[in-house]
Amino acid sequence: MKIVHIHQAETLSLNASIVAIGAFDGVHLGHQAVIRKMIEKSLLLKIPSVVYTFDPPPRVYFNNTKQLTSIKEKIEKISLLGVDHVVVARFDYHYLNRSVDQFINELFALNPKEIIVGDDFRFGKGRNGGIEDLKRVFQVKVIEKICCEKGRVISSTRIREMLLNGENEEVEALLNG
Repeated sequence: MKIVHIHQAETLSLNASIVAIGAFDGVHLGHQAVIRKMIEKSLLLKIPSVVYTFDPPPRVYFNNTKQLTSIKEKIEKISLLGVDHVVVARFDYHYLNRSVDQFINELFALNPKEIIVGDDFRFGKGRNGGIEDLKRVFQVKVIEKICCEKGRVISSTRIREMLLNGENEEVEALLNG
C-alpha cells in the first residue's frame, strides 16, 4: 500500500498537483470515483494527487448531523485508493470565517494543474465563493453527481437517511461496493 502524507491546512507546498476538494464523509462510491479520476490524471501528468478535505465535514458542523466516518477512517479509506497527500482543514469558527481570497491563496501553494470539485461546491465566509471563483484562477473540472445501479444519486446525505431507515445492507453497498 502506498503511504499517504497527511497535512494540516496551509502547510503543504508543491511544485504541481491535481487536487480534489470535498467533505468526502463516508468516502462512498461516488467519492471513490472522483478520487480515482483525480489519481488517473495525476499519474498521466506524473504529478502528486491531493485530497483536500474537512474535519468535521461542514454539514456535520452546521447541521449537527451524524458523521459517517471519523477523520482517521476517512484518511485510511482515501489512502487505500492511492492518493499521495491528504490536506485536512479543521472546520471550525475560525476556518469558516476565511475569505474567498484566503482559500484561493492557500490553493496557490499546491500549484494545481487541475482542481476537481462537485457541482455544488461552495467556500469562503458565508459560502460566498463558488466554482466560478475557482475557474477565474485555476483549471477546474466539475464532477456531476454519481448514481448507483438503481439510478439514485450517491450522497452522504442519502446514506444518512438510509441509516435512519435501517437500510444497512444498501448503505454497506454504497460505502464499500
